[in-house]
Amino acid sequence: MLERSISEADRGVSRRSPVVRRSCDGAGLLAAFRASVANVELHVDEINELNVFPVPDGDTGSNMLATVRLALGEAEGVAGAPADRIAAAIAFGALMGARGNSGVITSQILGGMARGLTAKRRFDGLDLARCLRLGSDSAYAAVKQPVEGTILTVVREAAEAASAAAQLDASLEFVLTAFVDAADQAVTRTPTLLPVLREAGVVDAGGQGLFRLFEGALQWISGARPAGRRLRRGGPAAQPVAPRVRHGSGDGPRTDRGSQVGHGERDGHPAAGFGFETMFLLLPHPGGNLDLTEVRSRLEAMGESVVVAGDKRAVKVHIHSAEPDDVIALGLTLGTVSRVSVENLDAQARAVRERRADAFMDHDRPTAQQDGSVAPTASKATSPNGSRATLGIVAVASGDGLAGIFHELGVSAVVRGGQTANPSTGELVSAIQAIDADEVLLLSNNPNVVLAARQAARLVARPVHVVPTRNAAEGFAALLALDPAHTPEVNAASMTERGQGIATLQVTCAVRDARVSGRAVREGQTIVLDPDDGLVAVDDDLATAVMRAVATFPSNVELISLFHGQDVKPPEGEALARQIALARPTVEVELRDGGQPHYRYLISGE
Repeated sequence: MLERSISEADRGVSRRSPVVRRSCDGAGLLAAFRASVANVELHVDEINELNVFPVPDGDTGSNMLATVRLALGEAEGVAGAPADRIAAAIAFGALMGARGNSGVITSQILGGMARGLTAKRRFDGLDLARCLRLGSDSAYAAVKQPVEGTILTVVREAAEAASAAAQLDASLEFVLTAFVDAADQAVTRTPTLLPVLREAGVVDAGGQGLFRLFEGALQWISGARPAGRRLRRGGPAAQPVAPRVRHGSGDGPRTDRGSQVGHGERDGHPAAGFGFETMFLLLPHPGGNLDLTEVRSRLEAMGESVVVAGDKRAVKVHIHSAEPDDVIALGLTLGTVSRVSVENLDAQARAVRERRADAFMDHDRPTAQQDGSVAPTASKATSPNGSRATLGIVAVASGDGLAGIFHELGVSAVVRGGQTANPSTGELVSAIQAIDADEVLLLSNNPNVVLAARQAARLVARPVHVVPTRNAAEGFAALLALDPAHTPEVNAASMTERGQGIATLQVTCAVRDARVSGRAVREGQTIVLDPDDGLVAVDDDLATAVMRAVATFPSNVELISLFHGQDVKPPEGEALARQIALARPTVEVELRDGGQPHYRYLISGE
């Protein structure tokens, strides 16, 4: 039997049999989730290392941690609320902060669980078991072709165990212990369901991350709190903050918290200057849902710079208007308002206003100092005469050179991210909303971005069509298939076919010994990967490995393009291009600066 790469002694799960905690309120849920996030952070490197391929960009743990950190930040904003509101805030934060496939699936699990707590101020083990079943169902529904032996299997089997346990004892600790124990066992079995895991000698990384998430909650509930590191907060400070209204200058009626809000014209637009910026989190009334179209329409009648981001369970609102009290009153008629902020725009410079809006609407955007990723950039998509464009295009790119090529090909907005820096759902939503176009095509350019792209497409009002390209080279090819005479739906299909119809290779360095696709790989060797066939070449010498891989390209290839990474010096790239040209004299070979991290070359043949 395959020996796990993680010892049972390291897992630290409490197996206590006495039932201590029978139910939980909002404060308990928030405290348990804090412990969950802290436990994922404690084991993030462990999760990252459970990568099938020995590549330098294993990021499952990082993606899950970024996702749940943002979920925690949202929950801290409604600290003191009942369980249903805490759960809804967790779900919304995870939804907008979801990064990578593991992060998106985790967000769906948390979203399903939140639906199970609708209108509940506290919950017991029976409620938890139902929530976990809903979370499992939501996760499966989010994936078009579910694969067993992954995080999906882990959450399903663990949820089934929790349901069975709840029939014996409805205490919270008993049910959660059953879930965690079953998740532990399910993770151990993942290699028996996925041969690629068995060959690599690892368990499923996403399943391990889910286990660690709920292990943290069980440790808190049972009193076995992990010692040592405190949660590092890379995003907004996650300290409990009571909802409040901050105020600028001006006279006016006092709010219930004593802040002053100024007045302008009664038509909802400022009489002079910029008026007031109002931002808040809107949750539905118990048992209800939010209508994003209605929320956006009613706000647009009250002011300008309206941004509504979220789904029927939770919405972030941003608006500039002269009557912030009317805006807040509207929010109270539509649902429950929290995290309220009102600022006098006349007292702020434009750059400050824009930074504050970005921080509230998309505060999960990473910075280079935190994790090496680069903030997304977006530009308006307009027709040549300056009018609104019919179709806009958003592309994800991991390097300056690749981003520049996308702009050359007419892409409206480039979201910076890729390997180890998967953009969040919220970042993709922001890029889409920044484009002034009727419909949008979204090129994922990474398999680990596809789920977040599809999730973002469901969160905006305009039609968004995802083109699931697997790397930038496929994205470039897909754009060449774009036909303005066709509908966006037809274009999305033809672009997907064109992109995945070319041959592509990614060249990197093995970070550990492994066995992949039946081949032994040693740490430090050059490995060349194909998105369809996996490992196609490995050698101590980079040029030798690349030449072997390029030899697998079809004989009818007419153009081979090399996009070199940020660590490649021009002479090296030029020498490799010449070597390929000599080996394939009838083929045109071009070398371009991609600037991508981790992968020395991205190579395409078409």
